[in-house]
Amino acid sequence: MHQVVVIGSGPAGYAAAIYAARANLKPVVVASSIGAGGELMNTTEVENFPGFPDGIQGPELMEKMQAQAERFGAEIVYDDVVDLHLTGPVKTLTLGGGAVHEASVVIYATGSAYRKLNAPGEERLSGRGVSWCATCDGFFYRSKTVAVVGGGDSAMEEAMFLTRFAQKVYLIHRKDSLRASKIMQERAQSNPLIEFVWNSEVVEILGEEAVIGVAVRHTVLGTTSQLPLDGVFVAIGNDPRTHLVHGKLNLTSEGTIWVDGRSSRTSVPGVFAAGDVIDPTYRQAATAAGSGVIASLDAEHFLASLGGAGAPSAFDDQIQNLAGADSA
Repeated sequence: MHQVVVIGSGPAGYAAAIYAARANLKPVVVASSIGAGGELMNTTEVENFPGFPDGIQGPELMEKMQAQAERFGAEIVYDDVVDLHLTGPVKTLTLGGGAVHEASVVIYATGSAYRKLNAPGEERLSGRGVSWCATCDGFFYRSKTVAVVGGGDSAMEEAMFLTRFAQKVYLIHRKDSLRASKIMQERAQSNPLIEFVWNSEVVEILGEEAVIGVAVRHTVLGTTSQLPLDGVFVAIGNDPRTHLVHGKLNLTSEGTIWVDGRSSRTSVPGVFAAGDVIDPTYRQAATAAGSGVIASLDAEHFLASLGGAGAPSAFDDQIQNLAGADSA
């Protein structure tokens, strides 16, 4: 029987584990069998995480966070949760390898997954010209030519942000009209550095060691052409990894896990959530880490409140009042 089990090993999961371990809660981190470290394992240079003025490689940052958690006594398990039982004072987690863990508290920090084009070259050139985050990687494209793929508000925001660095930004969209809000469309279309490529879809990302361009197919004419580029930013959405808690935790209209205000408390006492799985807006490593800290502190306070008698009834009442309208 564990006091705390953390599901997820990105910045939120490891930050929660660091704080929980320093509080002598002996957390177990279920880090995944193949995706340990989260999305930053696919990122090269990280220049905007506090404390690294010269930048740091994404995998190295996650290795350091893991080592820090282990230094204070966190246990890392390289497996995947396949089933969860969250009701009642004892939470049960079943892993893919057959092991079953019981805990008083679960911190759910599984992050989100960027939607991909599934075009040839995308995976191979990830981190070498293919990115899903302009805020993270835009700085590397000073005076370069890049493209943003997408047609929503996020794509408009990415394109406008990139004009701070790039000399030219193409915005590739598969239709002849955008789904972005009118004000975002107007801002992007009035920017002289942004050029729209309508009725086009990326069918291949070109390059061996780095991106040199994309092949695009005209969705009306069926013709294919090449567009020389230094970078490609995919902005077609992202999906919170909530499949394990559907029907078990309340979700928001955006598909993220509902939490009580600025806390990490979910609709089930003893279950806390942190990072991108609760955040549809910022999705940064630093904000995810801060969210993990909040989850660990909330968990510590929750455990202290139990006093061996179970979850406080006042908390149950509060959750019913606040979360009832947000059930999903």
